[in-house]
Amino acid sequence: MENTGRIHSFQSLGAVDGPGLRYVVFLQGCPLRCQYCHNPDTWDPAGGTPYTPTQVAEQIARYRPYLKRGGVTVSGGEPLAQPEFVAELFRLLHSMGLHTALDTSGAGNLQKAREVLLHTDLVLCDIKFLSEEAYRQRCHGSYQHTLDFLNLVQEMEIPLWVRHVVVPGLTDSPEHIRELAAKAGEYPNLEKLELLPFRKLCLTKYQELGIPFPLADVPEMSPQGMGPLLAIAESCGKCRSIPL
Repeated sequence: MENTGRIHSFQSLGAVDGPGLRYVVFLQGCPLRCQYCHNPDTWDPAGGTPYTPTQVAEQIARYRPYLKRGGVTVSGGEPLAQPEFVAELFRLLHSMGLHTALDTSGAGNLQKAREVLLHTDLVLCDIKFLSEEAYRQRCHGSYQHTLDFLNLVQEMEIPLWVRHVVVPGLTDSPEHIRELAAKAGEYPNLEKLELLPFRKLCLTKYQELGIPFPLADVPEMSPQGMGPLLAIAESCGKCRSIPL
């Protein structure tokens, strides 16, 4: 019997989650609780709608002509929370000749992650913070586990994009961005470093769910504030920002 995954939503033609036009599958469930999370509605692993990998692949097949120069990205939530489902979906997509990208925080069983990576053409990994303490305090996660995942991606020689959310007062100092660029630059498989400005479009989701947003009083990251940080990050030669 096929694995069943729980899907939060689909985006038929996305342009910021990997190269070219992408079909994006957002999975349900995430073990992290990042203070700036934009999608608290994906936390519950029992939420969403059940699909088999074959059902999702058949849905994607209708968009195949538009995806020739792009592909499919699986995001979340945290896709490595459903590794068997993602591994089988990616295997099917490869049989269709489609490029696969995994948009992840690296939070999951590394042995099961290896099975997913066997069918992954690109990893987009979100490095949340740069210390174990900050990860525990602000994400309920582990910096070392993220590094272990990145080392696995390097070992398997999979192209890597590193992503990082720039939050005023938390991750917006020049020293922090220099450290981030240096860390990302350690990986020979790195293709791109993306800085994402902190936004609060998620406030209505928190209100609807009755959950307090931890960073409600933090201002959004301004273009003026991003400019100098982008200049610093470009020192690794592979930086760009995403206007969320």
